[in-house]
Amino acid sequence: MSPKTPPGETREHVYQFMRDRLLAGKPPTVREVQARFGFKAVQTAQAHLEQLVAEGRLNKSHGDFKGHARGYSLPESSVDHAHPPVFAPLLGSIQAGGLAAAIEDREGMVPVVRGSRRAGSEKLFALRVRGESMRDAGILPDDIVIVRVQNTAIAGDIVVALVGDESTVKTLKMRRGKIVLQPENPAFKEMVYEPGECEILGKVVEVRRYIE
Repeated sequence: MSPKTPPGETREHVYQFMRDRLLAGKPPTVREVQARFGFKAVQTAQAHLEQLVAEGRLNKSHGDFKGHARGYSLPESSVDHAHPPVFAPLLGSIQAGGLAAAIEDREGMVPVVRGSRRAGSEKLFALRVRGESMRDAGILPDDIVIVRVQNTAIAGDIVVALVGDESTVKTLKMRRGKIVLQPENPAFKEMVYEPGECEILGKVVEVRRYIE
């Protein structure tokens, strides 16, 4: 039997889940928190939420919200009003191994906080990673990459690229006038294309990982 996750670590994951949902304007119920983390009893989810209130990381409304995480909100101090979150559509999965069909399959919205007013005007999208070719760059299966839409990039950028009707996430390299999509895992081979054979869809600007 695998060791239990330390309570403090689990609570941090509960907080991040609550923060993302509250910023997205979709507060979950306590039972949704229970289901998300696989707690056997709804009281366990409630206990984590109450502890977050005690720590000052969540506020609790005094209205008729008994038993509902929808009665919780973020403290003003935790919300950056100067740089409010933007919402990136989560467009399904992308292969980080070989190429995979680039089929848009919207799963929802991901709140993203960027560090400047200019960043607030960026067009973003999010993709769930499949495959292990970017493992050594810290991008693992089931991670979510936040991508800034742009059709150019420089060598060393991690990009989402489209070849025909298939897409992948790789490190961009240039070699003798050719485009090289470089994996960050020695078990995978680089992919080399002539200009015009490969289209840059965007640059990866953030990686999200949910442990539970």
